[in-house]
Amino acid sequence: MRAFLATMTAAAIATGSWAAMAQDWRQPPAFGAVTINAGFTPDPYVHNVTAGGTLQAEQVLGGSCFGTMANAPDLRIYYNAGGYNLTIYARSAADTTLIVNTPDGNWYCNDDWDGTNPGMTFTGPQSGQYDIWLGSYGGGRGIPAQILITEAY
Repeated sequence: MRAFLATMTAAAIATGSWAAMAQDWRQPPAFGAVTINAGFTPDPYVHNVTAGGTLQAEQVLGGSCFGTMANAPDLRIYYNAGGYNLTIYARSAADTTLIVNTPDGNWYCNDDWDGTNPGMTFTGPQSGQYDIWLGSYGGGRGIPAQILITEAY
């Protein structure tokens, strides 16, 4: 199994941007959008999604991101920052890959942050739109999963 940046912070990944060739952050998210303000409760915020897709992440985002993903984001978060770190992670019985497009247009990918569950922490996160994809490391689609958002890390 390959892991891409097992622990991420915004400072450590400032140069981790890729040009997306196939997935489209402009499409409506498949599982909705939510506005989250700093200091939100309950923390973590939990959103049910279905992971996977037909696009090969390594072909879309470059050779360091693996798995299959959908074209449209799975979840869109409008985040109003305020003095906390922002951690986005996923839980699933399957091996998943997390892809995030941040408000500044940078792309980030992670696999195996906690076991086979992906995640990433943004230190000093920006306010704005975060588009989130939850891919399947093993390929396929229709995998029950949760995307979680917390400021506790």
